[in-house]
Amino acid sequence: MRINRNYLQLPENYLFSEVAKRTREFQAHHPEMPIIKLSIGDVSRPLPAVVVQAMKQACSEMGASKTFRGYGPEIGYPWLRTAIADFYQKQCGVKLEADEIIISDGAKSDLSNLLDIFDPQATVAMCDPVYPVYLDTNLMLGRRPKFFRATNANNFLPMPNESVVADIIYLCNPSNPTGVCYNRAQLQQWVDFAREHGSVILYDAAYACFVREPELPRSIYEIDGARECAIEICSFSKMAGFTGVRCGYTVVPKSLVTADGVSLHQLWQRRQSTKFNGVSYIVQRGAAAIFTEQGLTAVAKHLAYYQRNVQMICQTLDKLHWSYVGGKNSPYVWVRCPGMRGAWEFFDFLLRETGIVCTPGIGFGTAGENYIRLTGFNSYANTRAACRRLLDLRQKKKR
Repeated sequence: MRINRNYLQLPENYLFSEVAKRTREFQAHHPEMPIIKLSIGDVSRPLPAVVVQAMKQACSEMGASKTFRGYGPEIGYPWLRTAIADFYQKQCGVKLEADEIIISDGAKSDLSNLLDIFDPQATVAMCDPVYPVYLDTNLMLGRRPKFFRATNANNFLPMPNESVVADIIYLCNPSNPTGVCYNRAQLQQWVDFAREHGSVILYDAAYACFVREPELPRSIYEIDGARECAIEICSFSKMAGFTGVRCGYTVVPKSLVTADGVSLHQLWQRRQSTKFNGVSYIVQRGAAAIFTEQGLTAVAKHLAYYQRNVQMICQTLDKLHWSYVGGKNSPYVWVRCPGMRGAWEFFDFLLRETGIVCTPGIGFGTAGENYIRLTGFNSYANTRAACRRLLDLRQKKKR
């Protein structure tokens, strides 16, 4: 039996599986300690009522002969793609054609599946620290990526240079895990670099909905030339609570073509129509409801809820005099481990002393060795309790 032996090069457990495993083991030995998770980026607010109502209506339609639907368009129903295109136009002045938007079951899947349309020998560059899916899916194909390191020295916003010339460049903006955000001028440098070297940028915009400062971009297509070099991947998971529902989309501009005239849009559409039967009608009706007036109002309230949590975390870190970045235009806070402890060491310490679960930065790459990631996605009550525990920890140390 021949297997893909590249899988043997991966860590035994996916990062968040390892975090969950260690947390379960701790709980088994310390059942008296209430656990508060500020680790995985899973949301806590329920689906907006207008989304639930739309999905209920869709369920009813599926139960009647006259309105039943079987296979839908693999790239998504036109009414959802049009709603997304209209949203781009209103939100950031970006004009997209509806059929440049291809609906999927989420950003994680697309970030992996997009690799199908590139040459197996394509070179890849990505940030360190990095969302593990970027790295692991390339390791599965036998690729050894180049890295541009995000450190305190470059304000965690590495810029392009000749050492990271590659066929595929991953950018996540706002960043997961550091929570920082490139401005327009910085993104322009990345776009210019990609066009100069014939690279394609895979632009992960899953957290663009958290950008609050108007001068910061929410889409790569706000940048001149991006339509000729960038694919944008988006998700409704954090925006509208779809982590358990699964829906997202990827934008592949028709003007994105290879030097010999091959359309990446056509390749991606061909890939999806072959390997994917599309997102369910019920889920897509729910997704379309996000872009109604009611839906956008509900989404804004949910985002404000999480931003309030993040602000509370940052205020607590300020009181503790712990160094951090992120949190302002992102649900994530990237925290320097006090005393320059190792990430897993500090993970264990924080869990043992406070019952707080964080994500160790080393799980995102070597540049995360002395960092942890905290999220604002838990409930307000739990986030407040976690912040109190952190402040109590300071008092314990004084005693």
